[in-house]
Parts: sequence; C-alpha cells; structure tokens
Amino acid sequence: MFKGVIPILPTPFHDDESLDLESWERLLQFMIGQGVDGVTILGVLGESNRLSDHEREQLIGRAVQAVDRRLPIIVGTSHTGTRAAAYLARMAQDLGADGVMVTPAKEPVPSDDRVVELFQAVANGLKLPIVLQDHPGSTEVHLSIPLMVRIVRTVDAVECVKEEAVPTAAKIRLLRDALGDRAMPILTGLGALYAPFDLEAGSDGFNTGFAFPEALQAMVAAARLGDWPTVHELYARFAALIVFEQQPGVAIRKDIFRRRGLLTSSRVRHPGASISPAVARQVETLLARALPDIDITRPLGSDSLRPATQSLG
Repeated sequence: MFKGVIPILPTPFHDDESLDLESWERLLQFMIGQGVDGVTILGVLGESNRLSDHEREQLIGRAVQAVDRRLPIIVGTSHTGTRAAAYLARMAQDLGADGVMVTPAKEPVPSDDRVVELFQAVANGLKLPIVLQDHPGSTEVHLSIPLMVRIVRTVDAVECVKEEAVPTAAKIRLLRDALGDRAMPILTGLGALYAPFDLEAGSDGFNTGFAFPEALQAMVAAARLGDWPTVHELYARFAALIVFEQQPGVAIRKDIFRRRGLLTSSRVRHPGASISPAVARQVETLLARALPDIDITRPLGSDSLRPATQSLG
C-alpha cells in the first residue's frame, strides 16, 4: 500500500473559492487511469488548513465513491490540537478512507513525549494505518531519528514514514539503519525535488504532488531495475519543472494541473495567492521546453517520457 507513486492531490476550487467537485472527480479518474499506487488527499497541497469540516466530508466522501476501491485513499488529518487530529482521523475512517497521514504539531516548548502521545492518541481505536509525515517546512517540528524510531516502535499503527526533512537522502539512510530489520516503507515528497538521490538512498517511492506523476512512475520503475542512468536522465529532463513547482505556495502546481485539463480553475483559497500572469508565462515556457509538441492533457506515454538523450537519437 505504501510503495510506488502516491500523488498528493490539489483541492479544486471555482473562481469564487467554492469547492469544484466535478474537477475533483476528473482528477481522481485521471489518477486511476494512470495506474498510480494510491492517492493522498487533504494534505498541504490540498489546502487542508483552509477547509471546513463539512468540506472535508464532501471531498473524502466523493473521493471514496469515485475511486470505488480501485486504489487506496490516504487522508491528511493533521491538526495543531491532538483531539482534533484524532477526530479528523476517525472522520476519514468512517467515510471509507484506507489510511491517514499525520504530522506532529509545534509546541512552545518542544517535547518528544508530546509527539509520541499525539500519535498514540490518533492511533487509539483507529483501524487504519498511519503515515508519519516528517515535514518541518510546514510544521516547524524537527523530528530526530531516535524520536522517529521511538514512534514507529511504540505506535503499531504507524506503517509508513514520509520523509521530507532535508537532506532527505541522508535522513532516509539514517532511518533505514536505525530501524534495522524492521521493514518500514519510506516515501519521499517535496515535489520530487531530490528524486534520484532519495531513490538511491532507499526510498520506496513518492508521495508528492508533482503534476506529472507519469515521470515519477518511470523513475520508480527504472530504479527497481537498478537502471540509475535512466533515473537521472528522466530527472534531468523534468528538473526545471520540479524546481519551479517547488516554490512556496501551491499556485504553480495547480496551474499546471489546470493546463492538463484536470482543474477548471487554478484558484488558490485566500490568503493563499493564485498564480500571477508573469509566472504563468514562465510555466508555459518551461512546459514547452520539457515537453515540446506534446499534448499534456493526455497521459504521457513512453515516447513522451523517453529521456532527452534518447529522444535526440
């Protein structure tokens, strides 16, 4: 369940910032057709902190209905309060999700015990597996390797780690060594910013919102074959887009999903900023360089994903 490519999905809004459930279903159907290994909804890219509980229910319910068990649905249920995080996890479970993703919450006085207690509280009575997300960029919580190992060994429901603390490759290696014989899946995110290095370090795949999951699937497939030249060539081809997407906010990524025909609007909820005309022009230029003469509204086939060195002959 926690291997391969599990995209983080953006939450679609109309221009008036109301939920766009038609785009939501279109996005889900695209991912099913692409053969991804699961989806994660209501994460950072999903603007979860800008959604009401009723909207969360709508999005989870529609996702479960649209997917119809064809792939796992992981729901982000992080919150600054422990009781609220536990409540959101149970909401996801009751609505038919297959897993939840949880980050620790920042405290005025950092405490390892408090972090462990958070995951214990979320797991208490929960029947779903938990993804432990290590993302200090959004949480301002820095998890040490010993603390992560303690959580994994203390809370049985934690069945996967999503590693997004830079340098990610180094931390993946340290975590693998510290876990010993424990076969814990480790996924990486950060828009696949360090994709080949994370895979070489032992990542099991990607749990991120890069707008071309096909490229990530091709990298994972090559890595499983030990074909590292192809992994690096694919990364080089998409690196400019990956880096550009990874700028603060979600506007760029949502705009690319719109250009792919999956979102009607790239609107970001206030106070988040939507894409500016100047940045939109940069996106258009980058897409033309990375994928010249390719219809990005269709899934990228093997020819489109062929590394640039092969494409040139």
